[in-house]
Amino acid sequence: MKKLTVFTPTFNRAYCLGDLYRSLCQQTSKDFIWLIIDDGSKDDTRTLVDSWMKEDKVEIQYLYKENGGMHTAHNTAYENINTELNVCIDSDDQMTDNAVELIVEFWKNNGSKKYAGILGLDIYKDGRIVSSRKFPEGVKSGKYFELKGKYGLVGDIKFVYRTDIIKSYMPYPVFEGEIFTPLGYKYLLVDQQYDMLYMNEALCIVDYRQDGNSHNLIKQYFRNPRGFLEERKVRMRKSYTFRERFQNTVHFVTSKLILGQLNIFSGNKNILLTIFAVPFGFIYYLYLNYKLKYDRTRKFQQV
Repeated sequence: MKKLTVFTPTFNRAYCLGDLYRSLCQQTSKDFIWLIIDDGSKDDTRTLVDSWMKEDKVEIQYLYKENGGMHTAHNTAYENINTELNVCIDSDDQMTDNAVELIVEFWKNNGSKKYAGILGLDIYKDGRIVSSRKFPEGVKSGKYFELKGKYGLVGDIKFVYRTDIIKSYMPYPVFEGEIFTPLGYKYLLVDQQYDMLYMNEALCIVDYRQDGNSHNLIKQYFRNPRGFLEERKVRMRKSYTFRERFQNTVHFVTSKLILGQLNIFSGNKNILLTIFAVPFGFIYYLYLNYKLKYDRTRKFQQV
């Protein structure tokens, strides 16, 4: 059996999925399966994938599901992955040529039952790392959500998880009419019980496209408030520092206001912290409304 599953949620990304495919064909190790979760695409993604499967350059598994958003594609992926390790590579990104080899060898030499997986680096096409810095030298492992507070490391990095660990947690919550729950929901739960190994190697070349989640975060707040609310509840309880707990309580209040729920304290045991967060949550709610209207106006003027 292969060691690693590279899984890719995709929705109407046939126009760029080929770049990822070519990067997988160039891998120095073939010890992986590419699992494509087609989240209800209406373009020619299926035809394209069929042609790649006929080429037989990469072992490909293809699953089609009704559109439900990134988090539901992750749920489907975890239900179907059987390799020891897995990593998500988005449909508009690519893997570095030796990424699979690096992951497999690093885990072989350093992995054990005490670790939930590996944290590696994302880079831009020009080679710059996406995060604010590399992992600290001389530190072998630690918690993902402590990286910012302890080492000043912020920004996107790459998660490689043990499949048995990530499967042991409940799936991402799904809410009718919403298509997004922040993926950090499960990462923080894993963080409570396991450390992650740090690997200062580039695994993924990212490309933040205009139709991706990174460029549409404010819209996501308003379109998927219950998903954000559920993630904030977890981070309010389990974040490592007071500052992070307070910040997430502010976001919790904002999500409540977006939902029109005036029962701010419902579903929240930290009453005192919430009282202090209410004015900040209200101000942030007003800011998000302003920013959303401003972006819509600017987009209209550019048409």
